Amino acid sequence: MKQDVKLFLQATPFIDSRHPDIIAFAEAHTRQLSDKKEKAIALFYAVRDGFRYDPYQIDLSVSGLKASTTLKNGYGWCVSKAVLLAAACRSLGIQAKLGFADVRNHLASEKMIAFLKTDIAYWHGYTLIYLGNKWIKATPAFNLELCEKSGLVPVEFDGINDAVFPAKALNGQPHMEYLRDRGGFDDVPLKQIINTYQKKYAHVMESW
Repeated sequence: MKQDVKLFLQATPFIDSRHPDIIAFAEAHTRQLSDKKEKAIALFYAVRDGFRYDPYQIDLSVSGLKASTTLKNGYGWCVSKAVLLAAACRSLGIQAKLGFADVRNHLASEKMIAFLKTDIAYWHGYTLIYLGNKWIKATPAFNLELCEKSGLVPVEFDGINDAVFPAKALNGQPHMEYLRDRGGFDDVPLKQIINTYQKKYAHVMESW
């Protein structure tokens, strides 16, 4: 466990948790809090709702996926927002890593399906936060405004239970289906992600 503590607290090329802007962001949202769980919850909502979800502006480079880049941009997609949440947690001494899964979005828009030519999101990213002696999934991708406009159930995080995409939308229609769990990583497995995307999303890789 000692090795894990060090591994999931350190800054990485993507999770640049020692960047002064990341530290300032994390401290600004947790200044009045002392408990790690409360801090993690506050950071989850700061990332979920403070950064607009945008799956059309994806930059598959080290600089494009850095937490500090997403912080500067003010928007992100599932992976970049998960990276930002992990970085904010690590900056406060809260162990965090990245989790990935393949998911089918049954309510994907016609625009998104036309863009990706599928309703499957490969390497969907979320954050894993170590609280209460266990790893808890936290999915900050969809901001509240997007959920309200689209009739989706927002993901809520209580620091105890896994916060993943609901299986159904507010109207009861099927929403997100988890197809494959790719596990947890101490940093973004960019080469693996790109390898999959080149096979599944070859038609849009040039723009990414």
